[in-house]
Amino acid sequence: MFKNYLGKFSKDLGIDLGTSNTLVYCRDKGIVINEPSVVALNIRTGQIVAVGRNAKDMIGKTPAHISTVKPLVSGIISDFEVTEKMLKFFIERVHRDSFFFMPRPRVVVSVPLDLTEVERKAVEDAALNAGSREVYLVEEPMAAAIGSRLPITEPVGNMIVDIGGGMTEIAIISLGGVVTWKSLRVAGDEMTRNIIKYARETFNLLLGERVAEDIKIRVGTAAEPEEPLEIEMRGRDMITGLPKEIIVNDSQIRQALSRSVKTIVDSVKIALESTPPELVADIYERGIVMTGGGALLRGMDAVISRAAEVPVRITDDPLTCVVRGTGMLLEDRNLLQTVALPSSQETQKEAYTAFR
Repeated sequence: MFKNYLGKFSKDLGIDLGTSNTLVYCRDKGIVINEPSVVALNIRTGQIVAVGRNAKDMIGKTPAHISTVKPLVSGIISDFEVTEKMLKFFIERVHRDSFFFMPRPRVVVSVPLDLTEVERKAVEDAALNAGSREVYLVEEPMAAAIGSRLPITEPVGNMIVDIGGGMTEIAIISLGGVVTWKSLRVAGDEMTRNIIKYARETFNLLLGERVAEDIKIRVGTAAEPEEPLEIEMRGRDMITGLPKEIIVNDSQIRQALSRSVKTIVDSVKIALESTPPELVADIYERGIVMTGGGALLRGMDAVISRAAEVPVRITDDPLTCVVRGTGMLLEDRNLLQTVALPSSQETQKEAYTAFR
């Protein structure tokens, strides 16, 4: 009863808890937070120095007593306490203009497909400890499909390829559930590491993570573009130890990314091969929908379409479709009950009852 009273003064939130970025959707307001999933901590005091974009700007530039932490790895919580602090910071920031000092929002959080029971409970506990009164977990491809306005509750096949920062998730959805899926730890962050490795092995050049990510965004391609692209690659020469700059083109970066691109394309084909024929027929007619930041890699849709022999389209604003999906679930309680994963707390209660 007290929780319901607190809920009247709180704003329901949809959260895309991503490896690279965390987005927050506030009911009746839309997307209010879009920040990197990075926290800067003072090791001596344990206090938060910065969260989000400000913390990301500190990566590689901090003194010994300040540590920059990415609390999520491949969509899974790797540092529970830091994740909890980050969520609490964002929840309080959304309610900053509210007169009520104890926000207790209802929260819908997107999670990866292959999350274990323990990992799922960690997400629930982090959100509850951060100040939520109710937590609902929804699979990321499902939220992406809802955010892309696909008819997920109808008896038709909807195929989603969600290329995020830490994971690529491929799912075939029908009648409000995931029929076939494949999840792999090859996505945007792995592509950034590909560029760092390529620079080290080819040019003896040590790149920073932010520099490599910028190169990926500006000249990264999966297929040959209409016009050639070039960019400066700046780092430290591994032989002399001095700063060095070279010019690289899209062909070289495409070569660096080729293994990751091939892995994703092969996984799409494997997912299609294990899909029931009736749903494959629907997908052939309706096409594949791409979401996530990785969908913005130039030519990625064309490469998948050519390999799978199925039309591929990129959804509108692929970076935010997952969090928009969680926001739409806040408005539709019945659909939320249909697609939400079972609560780990309810599962524990059932297990305890059965044991007794």
